[in-house]
Amino acid sequence: MRVFVKVAELRSFTQAAAQLGLPKATATTTVQDLEALVQAKLLNRTTRKVELTPDGLSFFERCKDVLSDIEEMESMFQTGSAEIRGKIRIDMASSLARDVVIPQLPKFFEMYPEVEVEIIGVDRRVDLIREGVDCTIRGGPLEPGLSAVELDWGEVTIVNAASPVYLKKYGRPKDLDDLKNHRLVHYATVMGEVPDGFEYFDGERSRQIKMKSVITVATIDAYKAAALAGLGICQNPRIGIREYLRRGQLVEVLPKFRPAPGRNARIVYPQRRFLAKRVRAFIEWVTPILRAYFEGQDA
Repeated sequence: MRVFVKVAELRSFTQAAAQLGLPKATATTTVQDLEALVQAKLLNRTTRKVELTPDGLSFFERCKDVLSDIEEMESMFQTGSAEIRGKIRIDMASSLARDVVIPQLPKFFEMYPEVEVEIIGVDRRVDLIREGVDCTIRGGPLEPGLSAVELDWGEVTIVNAASPVYLKKYGRPKDLDDLKNHRLVHYATVMGEVPDGFEYFDGERSRQIKMKSVITVATIDAYKAAALAGLGICQNPRIGIREYLRRGQLVEVLPKFRPAPGRNARIVYPQRRFLAKRVRAFIEWVTPILRAYFEGQDA
């Protein structure tokens, strides 16, 4: 069942086998044996994709519940932290991982020495189910099939900022009309897509102004680095650049034309009847760390 569920989630025998540490042929044979056992075709296979049949979809939902029940039963009498074991796959912004979570991880491993943590740390929105992620830290709407722990730190302030080197060369913009003579550091999660322009909130809704740019980046670290190098104006959560602002390496510009505040973030995880103890332990451990960090966002 575990092999079948992983193939169905990833829609790929190759990816499922890789995540489970199995040869692809073993994953294929296992699913074929399962289909023979239940006497139903569970997956439609083509050279390009794998899809659940109607019978397969019903069986898939029941399998998830059964596997969750088994995992919970296996650990229901485990009380000590040493009994919590296994791998946790976590997604979060690379800067959040580097600056906030990873420095604190030695304390987590002291509490749970048998747990292994895998941090993805990509600056894009991951598909928790298809990519086999146990939990992620992000804002925005909650998609169907996901649950969340609200972090309740309020709205995230986003500011416009530029380096002193940039402002010496191009001057400090005083209003939106001045932006025609300025440059923006463009950010794109997928290279080749049309980057957003300068975003600001007019009191009713968000608007955008197209601006010149000499650089487009796809990671948060590169975005900050480009702004620090004087390559243009950036629009960043204040908490992510507050040390640069404090040290004068970046300067806020056009404070009356900030983007709309970011939404309250949450810890998101795939909806299950039971949450694995190792995942629950990590969520309970990291929640106060994140709350403390974000409560000081305007410090």
